[in-house]
Amino acid sequence: MAPARPADGRFAPSPTGPLHLGNLRTALLAWLFARSGGGRLLLRIEDLDPQRSRSEHERGQRDDLRALGLAWDGELPRQSERTECYRAAVKRLREAGRTYPCWCSRADIRAATRAPHGPTPEGAYPGTCRGLSAAERARRERDGARPPALRLDARAEAVRFEDRVHGPVERVVDDFVLWRSQDAPAYNLAVLVDDAEQGIGEVVRGDDLLDTTPRQILLARLLGLRAPRYAHVPLVLGPAGERLAKRRGAVTLGDLADRGETPADALAWMARSLGLAGPGEAPTPGALLERFDPDRLSRAPTTLDVTAAALA
Repeated sequence: MAPARPADGRFAPSPTGPLHLGNLRTALLAWLFARSGGGRLLLRIEDLDPQRSRSEHERGQRDDLRALGLAWDGELPRQSERTECYRAAVKRLREAGRTYPCWCSRADIRAATRAPHGPTPEGAYPGTCRGLSAAERARRERDGARPPALRLDARAEAVRFEDRVHGPVERVVDDFVLWRSQDAPAYNLAVLVDDAEQGIGEVVRGDDLLDTTPRQILLARLLGLRAPRYAHVPLVLGPAGERLAKRRGAVTLGDLADRGETPADALAWMARSLGLAGPGEAPTPGALLERFDPDRLSRAPTTLDVTAAALA
């Protein structure tokens, strides 16, 4: 396991499609946070979904980062090659008595989360399968109707941390999935193990993931790993306030090229949206680095009109 370097950051895309401008702006911010602190930016491929991950998407994502001038450091680990590391982490949690099998379907979970369930937040998994007796678990194993997922027994622990953008954050952690019923590691487990293995000192990612962070910090405590610092940065949203997605017409560098705009145009738009450039400017990543102050980053999202003829 690599020693943690406080300024080292990472960008970890899933190769399930092209990166849109929101993804690329987060990559730019991850690069700026890391470089402004004198750290490295590491790239990791989060290809836990074998049905949707494609090598051509991975190549295209790397090409897009290069086109923007965002260089990364080090090797290129892939989560699909690290399953045994995740199994080892789960084994430690099992041995500590902090896991249990869960047979709940999505419909079961939706129904259960509508009812009051104590200290965990609304919509959290209420621990339905946690209280099953050994006999009940054995019966469900024999029935074999569906393979169980494995959940962490979080014990409604409260986690508090200081986010570099949002300030103090405190959440009660619910019993979340560690290992999916398809015999695959879940996101929260994999990213925490990977960040520790790579020695990541600061994670910069979209603020839609803010509520998942206490889960990862709790896992770090239970596994004896060092949790990184976190900076959850504002998203780029569509005109109706929706998250960008390719199926909704989100703009990629390929889309921009089709209408005569360049990666430099995209970088200039990102810079303007972050308050790092004025109209008509086309700064390089190096110029943006000289202007960047992570402590002055706004929490407000940016709206992108994906139907506009050109980036405004």
